Amino acid sequence: MMTDHGAETDFSDKMSYGDYLRLDHILTAQQPLSDAPDELLFIIQHQTSELWMKLMLSELASARRAIAMDELPEAFKMLARVTRIMEQLNNQWDVLRTMTPSDYTTFRDALGRSSGFQSLQYRLIEYALGNRNLAMMKPHAHDPVSMAALEAELSEPSLYQTVLAFADRQGFDVPFDVLAMPARTPHAQIDQIRAIWATVYRDTTAHWPLYEMAEKLVDLEDYFRRWRFNHVTTVERVIGFKRGTGGTGGVDYLKMMLAVELFPELWHVRTEL
Repeated sequence: MMTDHGAETDFSDKMSYGDYLRLDHILTAQQPLSDAPDELLFIIQHQTSELWMKLMLSELASARRAIAMDELPEAFKMLARVTRIMEQLNNQWDVLRTMTPSDYTTFRDALGRSSGFQSLQYRLIEYALGNRNLAMMKPHAHDPVSMAALEAELSEPSLYQTVLAFADRQGFDVPFDVLAMPARTPHAQIDQIRAIWATVYRDTTAHWPLYEMAEKLVDLEDYFRRWRFNHVTTVERVIGFKRGTGGTGGVDYLKMMLAVELFPELWHVRTEL
């Protein structure tokens, strides 16, 4: 005999699971523009990515606030969560790669000029991490709300600037111009900052908080690089070297992005240790 084991079953006047999660909105947000069965996969892949990116932005904002208040244990937990989110995003490519070139061509024309290149949340994540390329604001110039969000991000120090400000408070001589204003250009390698990280890595016991922070940043960028690589290989596997729907060079453009370094000194310092 079936039994509900005492579970609540009458939700006529109570909040249910579906109510709490607003599943009526989420599960009706997939509106394919073609009859191709793989378009649903394509839409869900990108919608779930955007949901994970929303959480990433929240965690990155909280991590920066915690670092600014010298609350590093809290920041470490948040940065570890961001890395796990990036791992989740990496795993999603395995699902999308089940779509073959033949599958994709059945609905690609329906996408028009829309492209992941235009993702506002992805751009905000890059800006938060320090890759503040102002040219990347152009796809959002038509939307005042998006532009306001980007400008708000640019008015805040990047994650790396926040970390370097903490290093400065710990007695390290961080160049003034690195910390004076929120960055509006991508961070580039600075020898003086690399020397700071060399000091940290050569005596980890004396500088453990910064050492642990450095490794958290390397973890994050490691998974971010993997995401970019998986993006490249998935696109090449599905469309070869065609131009992207948004007008970019497709695989060639994505391969160029593989060379971008978010925290360059943390990678370059390893050569001299």
